Amino acid sequence: MEQKLVETIVSAIADKKGKNIVSLDLTGFEGAISDHFVICHATSTTQVAAIADGIEEKVFEVHKEWPRRIEGMNNAVWVAVDYIEVMVHIFLDEMRDYYKLEQLWADAPATRYESEE
Repeated sequence: MEQKLVETIVSAIADKKGKNIVSLDLTGFEGAISDHFVICHATSTTQVAAIADGIEEKVFEVHKEWPRRIEGMNNAVWVAVDYIEVMVHIFLDEMRDYYKLEQLWADAPATRYESEE
């Protein structure tokens, strides 16, 4: 189920032209708050919010599951969408560079997805 959820999330991000999509497999990492992180960025706060909305809609359409929580929509520079097993991080491009979330989990197996530029 988790991998199908990740695939649906990645597809929803791609639909909204999210950039540099990466999924990290955090299973087996002590201290990880979920089994998978999906990370991407966007070039505007409007696009960050649209990606979050698109994920919520597509995941419900395909899996009939709502996120447990969505944080960051007020300013939309870093939105976290929590599906418990899968946590999605949608950054404004400069915020992704600043927080370097992938580097914090550099030992985790990563899958990178092509995105249109």
